[in-house]
Amino acid sequence: MQPTSDSTTDTRHIWHPYSPLPGPRPNLPVAAADGVYLTLDDGRVLIDAMSSWWAAAHGHRHPDLVAAAHRQLDILPHVMFGGLTHTPAVELTRRLLALTADAFGPGAPDAVFYSDSGSVAVEVAVKAALQAQRAAGHPERTRLLTWRSGYHGDTFGAMSVCDPDGGMHALWTGTLADQLFAPAPPVRGSSDREIADYLQVFDSLIDGTVAAVIIEPVVQGAGGMRFHDHALVAGVRRICDAHGVLLIADEIATGFGRTGDLLTTAAAGVTPDILCVGKALTGGMMTLAATLTTRAVADAVSSPAGGGALMHGPTFMANPLACAVAAASLDLVAAGYWRETVPRIATELERGLTPLAGRDAVADVRVLGAVGVVDLHRPLDDAAMTAATDAAVATGVWLRPFGRLIYVMPPFISTTGEVATICAGVRAAVDAADRAEVHA
Repeated sequence: MQPTSDSTTDTRHIWHPYSPLPGPRPNLPVAAADGVYLTLDDGRVLIDAMSSWWAAAHGHRHPDLVAAAHRQLDILPHVMFGGLTHTPAVELTRRLLALTADAFGPGAPDAVFYSDSGSVAVEVAVKAALQAQRAAGHPERTRLLTWRSGYHGDTFGAMSVCDPDGGMHALWTGTLADQLFAPAPPVRGSSDREIADYLQVFDSLIDGTVAAVIIEPVVQGAGGMRFHDHALVAGVRRICDAHGVLLIADEIATGFGRTGDLLTTAAAGVTPDILCVGKALTGGMMTLAATLTTRAVADAVSSPAGGGALMHGPTFMANPLACAVAAASLDLVAAGYWRETVPRIATELERGLTPLAGRDAVADVRVLGAVGVVDLHRPLDDAAMTAATDAAVATGVWLRPFGRLIYVMPPFISTTGEVATICAGVRAAVDAADRAEVHA
């Protein structure tokens, strides 16, 4: 048998996200990454305008994170967390609790469960909520309420609270847990009356079966890249309190500065009962996520009536190598450099992307923090998707359109010139997608 090329092996044998096998087109081979840049096998250099799906917030191979990984690798790369503990987990927890105490004040989440992906962090949050309701004498509370256009991950519990129609998981209708869905929240800048009317509808959907509400606060991610007002988050908190249900905040994508706030719930004046974080937690060096709960939730779950333990145990829970890197990443977050760079990036994205709002193909342009979104009137078909991606690559920018969206989330270290290049890449992508649609 003749050996196959790397590209042939990849296309024929390796599953990529949300793709068939074999893949529809060759994937770009990356040889190295540094700062905001990806170097391809053929020598081309691209700006990673996606921060590799929100994770590489401080850029690739940040020297502080690389040094932390090297130190830990020589000491203890992994050990099981059942019955054992280690300094990296303890140190990371201290940093997380310091950040949450600073953000939320008294009553902040202060119990931490580590897992190895954002989806699993959501699964753990759901389990904790259900067990806490059992402890409160409400075993009948087994469902979750969320709003449409949301995305919380690709495992089955997480899929059940993603948008059931417009999301990526409609294939599984009838096999997922039956959850409750409010309409998509009114967009950022809505009037007080629109927000109040929406919250009234949201409130009306809570019945005796609802254990918790789960939302992506302020920014909905892969479900549509929609932004909403902090007042909605505060209103949802009041509704949860009125009905005795828990609030789960999925800040896996928004946490640690992406929107310009350390945590969007805290910026809304809200303390969630359960908080999920991930992605930028390790600065994109490796996978790690955390589910944080208030002491009240932790005590309820740990009580005999609540099950006596949080019933989950990932093999790589609190991996020492990941924890050491995450602690170094949180040191960068705590240092606060992003408080200056993210607002600057937002201004530069607005300057570079807002002119696209006048294009016939464009329905909306929106920017919040280091997130820029161009929303098209129609979803991109395969030809338009390829054309848009290729056009951005030709300008030296890597981005990953999906559905109607061409969006970017630059690393927090991006310079003014690099943001300008990213905006040029988005403009080229929109132009190419529009041409592909016209010629289809």
